[in-house]
Amino acid sequence: MRTVSNKVAQWIERLGSVWVEGQVTQINIRPGTRTAFLVLRDPVADMSLSVTCSPDLVRDAPVPLREGTRVIVYGKMSYFPGRGSLSLRITEIRAVGIGELLARIERLRGLLAAEGLFDARLKRPIPFLPGTVGLITGRASAAEHDVLEVARNRWPAVQFKVRNTAVQGPTAVSQILSALTELDRDPRVDVIVLARGGGSVEDLLPFSDEALCRAISACTTPVISAIGHEPDSPLCDHVADLRAATPTDAAKRVVPDAAAEEARVRELRDRAAAALRGWVQREAHLLAAMRSRPVLADPLGQLRHRDEEIERLRGTARRDLHRSIEVEQTTTRHLRERLATLGPAATLARGYAVVQRVGIEEPHVVRSVADAPPGAQLRIRVADGAVTAASLGPDKPGPEKLGPNNRGSR
Repeated sequence: MRTVSNKVAQWIERLGSVWVEGQVTQINIRPGTRTAFLVLRDPVADMSLSVTCSPDLVRDAPVPLREGTRVIVYGKMSYFPGRGSLSLRITEIRAVGIGELLARIERLRGLLAAEGLFDARLKRPIPFLPGTVGLITGRASAAEHDVLEVARNRWPAVQFKVRNTAVQGPTAVSQILSALTELDRDPRVDVIVLARGGGSVEDLLPFSDEALCRAISACTTPVISAIGHEPDSPLCDHVADLRAATPTDAAKRVVPDAAAEEARVRELRDRAAAALRGWVQREAHLLAAMRSRPVLADPLGQLRHRDEEIERLRGTARRDLHRSIEVEQTTTRHLRERLATLGPAATLARGYAVVQRVGIEEPHVVRSVADAPPGAQLRIRVADGAVTAASLGPDKPGPEKLGPNNRGSR
């Protein structure tokens, strides 16, 4: 038995590396170990094979490995004589069928993302109310019917330019590219809708084509992608300016709802009217408050008050002026009376006389007997006039006493 086991091990060792296709039925990756264990099963022959590999190989597989995934593995067979078991040590894992397609799409997705074609900053805004909508879809398809019907129900005035193309198969990409280029060059088209009502992964492959994705990114007209609601969305959904879940959703996004917009206009108009009425009321209250102020309620009242004050001040000033004038008049009268009392006229009226020497160059008042020598011409002024006389010399008065009416000339 030992010899047979050794011969079998030698023969398998000479077999070399092989490619094996199968379905994953079990995956066992223990933490901290350097080996992952898988079980591949052939669903047709109902046979299983143990597989070992590095844990990194499982984690870096081109498709997520789970129970039921079909893969092709490359490795070398090993036979263990002690246990009499056969195992496959693999170094490469590839996807089979759909898995390979999905892996290719994922690689393209990473490439386009690295180039920035998915960047949200490059997305063009969708016009609020496009005049003409370009529609690329299958001929007489449910997607075409849904987009046209829903859009016209929401906004009857919307215009469509429909381009029917193949939406699956080998000719789909070229036809879609031709229609996309034609609609993008038309200046009347404001937005382009690329619609299809879902499908399998194989059916949606044209919408993940690299040429189509780059053409959508290069368009100057905004593009809406509405390729059904598959979990694995095609790449054109990420490149387009807007992704719609379904063609119906695309119709709702491309044109506004006339009834809703009319209701919004009514609401805004009512809000504007209410705001205007509130503003007018506030301004009216402000004007009423300003008009109720004394300066505006009775503008002449302040003038009347000032007029009364002015009249009072004028009366006070007039009385003060009269009082001042009377005081000055009294003072003047007293001074005049004093002046009259002390003046020469009053003195002359009491019997005195003023004697002046005349007949000389400069007449002057006689103040002493020396000023009136004998023969000097004199002018004697009394209360009622003046007389002229001549001096006889100094007078020698007698013992009699002179009265006021017997005074000599002075």
